[in-house]
Amino acid sequence: MSEQWTGAPVIDGARTQETWVEASEGFSLRVLEWVPDYPTEEGTVVFVPGWGSVFEGWRPLIEEWARHRRIVYIETREKGSSKIERRVSKSDFTIECLSSDIIAVLASMGIESGEVDWFSSSLGSTVLIDSFQMGRLSGRSSILLAPNLDFKFPIWARLLMWAPLPKWTYSRMMRVAMWAVDKKVKEEGQKVRYRRAMLSQNLERMLLSARFLMGYSIPEDLSSIRVPCAVMTASSDKLHRMEKILDIVQRIPGAEMIEVPSNQYAHEADVLTEIREFQSSV
Repeated sequence: MSEQWTGAPVIDGARTQETWVEASEGFSLRVLEWVPDYPTEEGTVVFVPGWGSVFEGWRPLIEEWARHRRIVYIETREKGSSKIERRVSKSDFTIECLSSDIIAVLASMGIESGEVDWFSSSLGSTVLIDSFQMGRLSGRSSILLAPNLDFKFPIWARLLMWAPLPKWTYSRMMRVAMWAVDKKVKEEGQKVRYRRAMLSQNLERMLLSARFLMGYSIPEDLSSIRVPCAVMTASSDKLHRMEKILDIVQRIPGAEMIEVPSNQYAHEADVLTEIREFQSSV
């Protein structure tokens, strides 16, 4: 499914550009940008999708949003689109590395983070929370969809991830992971997105990323965050537990909670109602 990682998706009413930005030595990231023909809203939205997330899952939202605002969509280094020109290890997929990549992309495009309206999901949200707390990134506003407080994989999954398995077994591991997600996820649209994302991945990168993430949790102290944040979630989303989402909301100064009908709804154009309402209030 390499077609998931090539080509600039065309959106009526907006000019599209696909570029690879050298974010660090040996790593280039795919960046998609849409500039509306007739902008009706000001400012740039920087979009950081979740772990392994592919554009097609976000198409309904972005197709509508890109007709009104400039959208910069950054695919992080664990995804199949990134171009890696050296051997990699777990240490290449830390939150700090992902944060540095985003900083490098903004610098290459002449974007000041303090002027950005952020939209992110899952791992992308976790990276931004960490970056805001550490003072590495700023923003005009940030909507954080289903951020991860931590990454608690089942014991059997952790054993598999650390086992010295040959690469030919990776596809079998992915089938097991898909089965586990199907058992956990109740929303059909969410299941479809996750299956599509899993089938398109570079399995070695995903495994190395998972090995780092299983030991990570966001900082206990988030009191230094000054970016106006809204945390978006759905009670029906079983992969991102509500009690952990509420914990994050309580830690971020002044954060708002936006509960939506479903995780799938957060990928549709209708969610722009909630997005615009929050952004207009900050």
